[in-house]
Amino acid sequence: MIDLIVLARWLHVIGACVLLGTGAGIAFFMLMAHRSHNPALIAHVAGTVVIADFLFTASAVVVQPLTGLWLARLIGWPLMTPWIVLAMGFYVLVGFFWLPVVWLQVRMRDLARHAAATGEELPATYFRYFRTWFACGFPAFAAVLAIVWLMLAKPIF
Repeated sequence: MIDLIVLARWLHVIGACVLLGTGAGIAFFMLMAHRSHNPALIAHVAGTVVIADFLFTASAVVVQPLTGLWLARLIGWPLMTPWIVLAMGFYVLVGFFWLPVVWLQVRMRDLARHAAATGEELPATYFRYFRTWFACGFPAFAAVLAIVWLMLAKPIF
């Protein structure tokens, strides 16, 4: 028979790995493409990044709270346990930064596609979007790291 706690924990950890890994991977590839200043390369990479964000990150965004609630229920942790409340707060913070990042990635992709198609330079708007995208990544990534730490340490406050 399948141990439901082990299954829930495994799914929850896989979701956390996907969030952390996809976020780091997307950031790395977008940064490397951006550094080229090549609109065609940026358009291609940003197009792939947008797809990856919708397929992987969005899926994990849905799976994480569901598996977390399921796991807490199976184990008997009250949802008002301080480390769970803090983790949920960080999760909301991640979403606060992730939603604009997705929007920015779509816009940067579209601006790069236009520049590549017309042979123009990347517009100033692209660079402004990139700076905002880059700045949003730091608090979001730090919050994901904090959530993973809380999941592992389960500190008592």
